[in-house]
Amino acid sequence: MTLTEFVGTGETDVAPFPLPPAGVPIITNDAEALRVAADVARQIAPDAAQRDRENRFPMRELDIFSNSGLWGITVPRAYGGANVSYRTLGQVIRLIAKADSAVAQLSQNHFATIACLASCASPEQARDLFALVLKGYRFGNAFSERGIKNVGALKTRLQITGDTVTLNGVKHYCTGALSAHLVQIVALDEDGHSHLAIARRNAPGLNVINDWAAFGQKGTASGTVQLADVQVPRSHVIPVWKAYVPDAPFADSAISQFIQAAIDAGLADAAVDTTIELIHTRARAWIDSGQDKASDDPYTIQTIGALKIRLNAGLALLDRAGEAIDHAVSAPGAQSVATAQIETAQAKVLTTESAIEATNRLFELVGTSATDRTLNLDYLWRNARTHTLHDPVRWKYAIVGNYYLNHAFPPLHAWS
Repeated sequence: MTLTEFVGTGETDVAPFPLPPAGVPIITNDAEALRVAADVARQIAPDAAQRDRENRFPMRELDIFSNSGLWGITVPRAYGGANVSYRTLGQVIRLIAKADSAVAQLSQNHFATIACLASCASPEQARDLFALVLKGYRFGNAFSERGIKNVGALKTRLQITGDTVTLNGVKHYCTGALSAHLVQIVALDEDGHSHLAIARRNAPGLNVINDWAAFGQKGTASGTVQLADVQVPRSHVIPVWKAYVPDAPFADSAISQFIQAAIDAGLADAAVDTTIELIHTRARAWIDSGQDKASDDPYTIQTIGALKIRLNAGLALLDRAGEAIDHAVSAPGAQSVATAQIETAQAKVLTTESAIEATNRLFELVGTSATDRTLNLDYLWRNARTHTLHDPVRWKYAIVGNYYLNHAFPPLHAWS
């Protein structure tokens, strides 16, 4: 057993994963992306609950996902990619998240980074980095920090010397860094502008601590990254602050939130389907219902109807958000980006609430037998409860209300 087969070991300096194999396929269109995603989902779904119970990192499943070509589907056509629509990307992520939400989340920062490269990188930077993405290279983030007043008040600074930058600091909640080939480190310049410094996973001084100890999304291994004089060529430093210039923004903020919403949609979808299956196979009708089967219990029928209506509404809003993002990417501007943010916020509200409600209702509708530890059904609730903490829905309600009431555009940052 290698260290990376288990999460939360607390060990430092986890060895980098092997580089991707030669011949990772390049997906060429939206329909192919959806077909491949459905096939990947079928392969990784069966053991998701067992992996969670054993606290095991999904190495095989992650390789199946990234080596399928799906991690390159949003690369622009000018650089050899399929440039699939964001509506399609949302459906791809939802399919993977329905199979295993931890595996889906491992790709979130990867796709967000591709969006940053498309909007903020120079043509030379984009050419070099997109070529690696199409070869199967995975991005993993080193962004968040602790001991700061909010998520945007980072301590890590770019120290520029000639053609390189040097980075020192400690990053937390680093989803994907353990299994990445390239780690995107967020740091501020002397003016407080944010940049992505993209380092090789095996760069000297870059250590990943496998200390993710959350009760949900355990398979993400979203641990700690230590930076000790890590050097990155200036050619791999991307001025991502340019995506958030008020007069000329790009859709990066909406894209990051959109992928999170798609993961929650997949979780909700999995929970509803699991509940329906178990109502037929394990649940009993309540004594006062006068029915022989739980599936004929009128209150059970009503509850499933309510769950499906809310889930379907969330999926429809997710598709609508994807279309708004597609428009903002093709015609960036303050209004188009704000529209994409608002559509995404609305989808995020419903997918978050659907994921939490569906994973709760599973136990209510199936009954006490659903709490059997050997089934490990609580992993769906734990994953939903953990993942939906990323960006508070109470603020989504606020920005949507302020937009429609006062025509106030949402703030421009990665959490809005």
